[in-house]
Amino acid sequence: MSTCATASWNLAEPLAGTAATATTWLLVEQPGPWGPKALTASRLDPELGRALESAAEGTGVRVALVRRPGPHADDRAQTAPAPRQVYAAHTVPGRSWVRSARVGDPAALRRLDLAALGAGDPASFDHALGGEAHTGPPLALVCTNGKRDRCCAVLGRPLAAELAASGEEGVWEVTHLGGHRFSPTLLVLPHGYAYGRADAPSVKDVLRAVETGRVVTDGCRGRSAWERPAQAAELAVRRATGEDRAEALTVATVRTAAPVADDPGPRWEVTVAHTDGGRSWQVVVAQRASLPERPESCGAALGAPARMDVVGVTAAPR
Repeated sequence: MSTCATASWNLAEPLAGTAATATTWLLVEQPGPWGPKALTASRLDPELGRALESAAEGTGVRVALVRRPGPHADDRAQTAPAPRQVYAAHTVPGRSWVRSARVGDPAALRRLDLAALGAGDPASFDHALGGEAHTGPPLALVCTNGKRDRCCAVLGRPLAAELAASGEEGVWEVTHLGGHRFSPTLLVLPHGYAYGRADAPSVKDVLRAVETGRVVTDGCRGRSAWERPAQAAELAVRRATGEDRAEALTVATVRTAAPVADDPGPRWEVTVAHTDGGRSWQVVVAQRASLPERPESCGAALGAPARMDVVGVTAAPR
């Protein structure tokens, strides 16, 4: 049976510029089964889930549930819940960090200042939850929520299990990263680069690179700190220059560009700057429709999802 991931793969749909957008990720451990909208359809108190969703609106924070790889039977006869792992991760270049906390009662999450977290200030996390800097391995979040799309479960769960069985300690299953048709999908923290069509060897290469402050661009969908045109532009500069240091590039400006007669879709001019202060690049990105039509998720009607095409990369005069 054909799936959305199979269709996307066969049509060689580009990955760049498809990552979910978030300056900061708030990750809450919640074992057990997840529903399509997991914050309000899991064993997490749905009122708390709704409160977190509401508090996150407009802050740049994306809230997701995580769990360790393994069986997740709906066993409601469990004893008292164990303390939960909670992470907050800010992904803006030059200010990336991951904070970690253990909470006995998830209701403590109500004390978080999500606006401050979205702006890159970890103080409220530490104050509210007793958080501290995460000093462990990079976090590898594999989307596995089959209630949102079966590709995430069929392809994502075996990947998460294989990585965990091989000794990768930072592996978690996550509820939603967007882009079901690119399954297995992955987000790596602290830098916030997302990947698609991942397999265990490529993920291990990505994690080893992260440990030395580098980025692997193969299979990369973009850095979550940026909107989609900027994600595509930054990756284009990395591929053109070979710059692989994670914190070496930033997006300085994104401006709407004038339309082109024979290519009338939205267009942007993105300035990507190097942190050495002396180099920058002008990148033109055009939004186009992915044709022929394909399903954006399993069971969905055929459509032509937007893609970000880089049509020019020019080094600015020094």
